[in-house]
Amino acid sequence: MGFLYRKSVGVGPFRINLSKSGIGLSAGGPGFRVTQSSTGRRYTTFNIPGSGMSYRSTSSKPSAQGCVIPIVAFLALAAGGAWLATRA
Repeated sequence: MGFLYRKSVGVGPFRINLSKSGIGLSAGGPGFRVTQSSTGRRYTTFNIPGSGMSYRSTSSKPSAQGCVIPIVAFLALAAGGAWLATRA
């Protein structure tokens, strides 16, 4: 078995996932989460919080751009939020 690396950083309802294969992004809360992996594959996960039970659906094709578009959108939202926070 090979070595694995995975680190998650949570920012509100968003989670940035760092792994050996790249950066992924997920969003959601208790019971529901949408994820785009570093390879571009998309997952939708439904779970019952506290039970350990979940259902995960995978898209059939990974996106050609990987997770670049969601990460750029997240960074734009974060920058906008920081800008608004400094104005208040």
